[in-house]
This record gives sequence, structure tokens and C-alpha cells, in this order.
Amino acid sequence: MTTRVEPTESISQRILLIRGHRVILDAALAELYGVPTRRLNEQVRRNRTRFPDDFLLEVTADELGNLKSHFATSRWGGRRKVPLAFTEHGAIMVATVLNSPRAVQMSVYVVRAFIRFRDALSSNAQLARKLVELERSLVASNIVTRRQFRDVYAAIRALQMSPQPRRRPIGFTSDLTGGSKR
Repeated sequence: MTTRVEPTESISQRILLIRGHRVILDAALAELYGVPTRRLNEQVRRNRTRFPDDFLLEVTADELGNLKSHFATSRWGGRRKVPLAFTEHGAIMVATVLNSPRAVQMSVYVVRAFIRFRDALSSNAQLARKLVELERSLVASNIVTRRQFRDVYAAIRALQMSPQPRRRPIGFTSDLTGGSKR
């Protein structure tokens, strides 16, 4: 019997972010472990004490609606029950509960996928920080540049204005040109 091994990239695409936790849904995990979703959930419920709140999240109705719209699932087709979402540790615990060779083999790939996902998020966070720093430096230089352009524009406007002609006072005045007296 040959078992098809999922590449880490394909598994990491199934990891979702729910309530700030990176999780994989029960149906995706059941497919990876080679068991029906019903059996996976059955084993989890039988061994509920092995799944504390940080291992297993029960998806709310609002989150389910968001997931359905995210995956374009019809209202009438697909699942009738709310899915379970497993964190990295929960996915490993499911492999121990199922106790099948395929589940044990795939748990290694699931862990690697979570690690890859974590690394991708951390590199994205670093990139976002660098982008914010760059934006701040551009804003600061933009303020300085605006001031410089404002000074240049003021100087150009001053040069464009024609000087006011000198007005001669009305009436008899002595020599206004600064010439010599006779």
C-alpha cells in the first residue's frame, strides 16, 4: 500500500488564522491523516481531555459564515456541523489519538507546515516594520522638502513681481535726481 505524502507547501495553504491562532480545520486534517472527518471528530470527542483550549478551537457560527464565504461553499451543500479547528499542538495530538501509521507520518509534515507558516508571518512582520520605517523617513524628508520648495516659490514670486515705480511728490521740490545745484 503506497501512501501519498503531501508537500509542506500544500499543507501550509490549509492553515488559517482564527481568533489569532494558526489552525487547520478538521476536514483538512482528516484528509491529510487519511481518515473520514466523522471518525477524526469522534476520536477527538472520546479523548477530549487531551485537547485543552489552546489545542482545539470550536468554530463559532459567525466564523463558520466567514469560512463559508471564504471558501465559496453553498449554504445547502457541504457540512451540517460546525468544524473543529486544531492548533499545531492539537494536530499532533490528533495523530496520537488516531494511532494510524499514516497519521504519524503526516504529523511530521503538519508540524513542518506550521513552522513554515510561522516563518512566513515573521518575515512579513519584519517587512511591514521596514515599510513603516521607510514611510516615516519619506514623510520626514517630505516635510523638509516642502519647506525648501515653499522658500523657493516665495523667492520666485518675489522676483516675478515688478518693482513699484518711484513716485515723485507733488509740487516744487529740489533736485530729486541728486544732481549738483547751480
